[in-house]
Amino acid sequence: MQDPNEDTEWNDVLRAKGIIPPKKDAEITEDQIVSLLEETITEKTKDGVDLDRLNLDDLDELEDSEDESILEVYRNKRIAEMKMAMEKAKFGSVGEISAQDYVEEVNKAGKEIWVVLHLYKQGIPLCTLINEHLRNLAHKYPMVKFLKSISTTCIPNYPDKNLPTIFVYYEGDLKKQLAGPLDFRHQDLSQDELEYFLGQAGAVQTDIKENPRKQIRDKLFTDLSNDW
Repeated sequence: MQDPNEDTEWNDVLRAKGIIPPKKDAEITEDQIVSLLEETITEKTKDGVDLDRLNLDDLDELEDSEDESILEVYRNKRIAEMKMAMEKAKFGSVGEISAQDYVEEVNKAGKEIWVVLHLYKQGIPLCTLINEHLRNLAHKYPMVKFLKSISTTCIPNYPDKNLPTIFVYYEGDLKKQLAGPLDFRHQDLSQDELEYFLGQAGAVQTDIKENPRKQIRDKLFTDLSNDW
């Protein structure tokens, strides 16, 4: 007897006439799963569902309604991403280092590790403010290694005119530096502004894409023009 699942022209004709049932689906490949997953994500995005912002419970609810197999693949992908993020989230506070620690803590921090180092001195208000901002940002971005060091303890004879100073490293290489009050723009630097600067350097994955100081300035000008 002719195999109805055999891929022949004759069977295609019989299927078109409804004489034999449709061919059973072959085993789905990994590439097909990825393609279906991308299609599902695209469709859900069109429907106003941002899968990247859903937690695992939300994904479970979607699985109960439709696209169960594809959403299960996506759920497993999210779990793997979360596990990886947890493995990298090993900092969460601002460490204090000396010159002896520099090479080990900064230059040899490790693969895929961002390091933000603040050189400061007691009694300089902007340094104190930045240390406070960094404490909060270290908690927000535990995958980033935040460090601080008294300037002359870390680098002998480091000039006070260059304070505050922030060095941004990735895998031991210097990527960005801010040195002196002018680089930080003003004395009332906000945490969002500092986060924006670090985001521009690549150290943190921030949602702040525009300099908050510009937004504040634009709002101020708008308010003044309305008063006129």
